[in-house]
Amino acid sequence: LGQEVAVYRNDQITIDEIRNLKPNAIFLSPGPCTPKEAGITVDVIKEFHKSIPTMGVCLGHQAIGYAFGGNIVRAGRLMHGKTSPVLNDGKTIFKGLPNPFTAGRYHSLLVERATLPSCLEISAETEEGEIMGLRHKEFCIEGIQFHPESILTPHGKRIIKNFLDMIKSEE
Repeated sequence: LGQEVAVYRNDQITIDEIRNLKPNAIFLSPGPCTPKEAGITVDVIKEFHKSIPTMGVCLGHQAIGYAFGGNIVRAGRLMHGKTSPVLNDGKTIFKGLPNPFTAGRYHSLLVERATLPSCLEISAETEEGEIMGLRHKEFCIEGIQFHPESILTPHGKRIIKNFLDMIKSEE
């Protein structure tokens, strides 16, 4: 998509180092465990949510929900290498996508719907009501539970491009 990218482990970089890098955006990637165990991921969200556009994928999405006060819970069903239709609101990162679209899922945890903080809104969900996308109501923060990079998510590249286009329009 024509962007310069630098990748850092969440336990091998500091908040000050991120600040000094002056990134145009932060992508919080998938990974094992829970947001509590994901290095400085939650601290990154809390520190930069007002100033740096951020997109979270899978664990990154869960970390966004957790950072703003939501609970992370075990999913009712394990979804590793499985697809689901994802209903979406057609806004921001979902602009121009079919509704629903198919997404590849690789997770056993979810942001709990009942504890979703009021500053976040659900932007995508499964037919069963599992949160597949959330966004901050005030700041440029987007989270998706599914994997846009997966071959099982045919519109994944478009989702990332939409996020990058949003950043360009805000500069």
